[in-house]
Amino acid sequence: MLRSYLPAIVFLLLGSAVGGLFGVLNLLTGVRNTHRKQSKTSPYECGLPSEIQRGFRFGISFYLIAMLFILFDIEVIFLYPIAVQLRSFGTFVFVALLMVAFVYVWRRGALEWK
Repeated sequence: MLRSYLPAIVFLLLGSAVGGLFGVLNLLTGVRNTHRKQSKTSPYECGLPSEIQRGFRFGISFYLIAMLFILFDIEVIFLYPIAVQLRSFGTFVFVALLMVAFVYVWRRGALEWK
């Protein structure tokens, strides 16, 4: 019985060892900067200074669109295998269910950017 768990145990031990080794190497060879400058600690994107300040808050529509994107991704993940399994209906059922969900979200006004 232990033989069936052996690959998982070895994988966990090797993963922990590699993670610990990288952590120790970072502590030993990492840069220690006691004099932190504002330019070094400020966030940037693609090498350019960010114009977004810490107090900036995203609107609720941003999060709503992000949740809808995740919802449609999950729907595709679960519905595509069903559509493949039900070959008699084919992709028609798959596309029809996606369209029903899309029209519902659209009619509710969730896709309007405010």
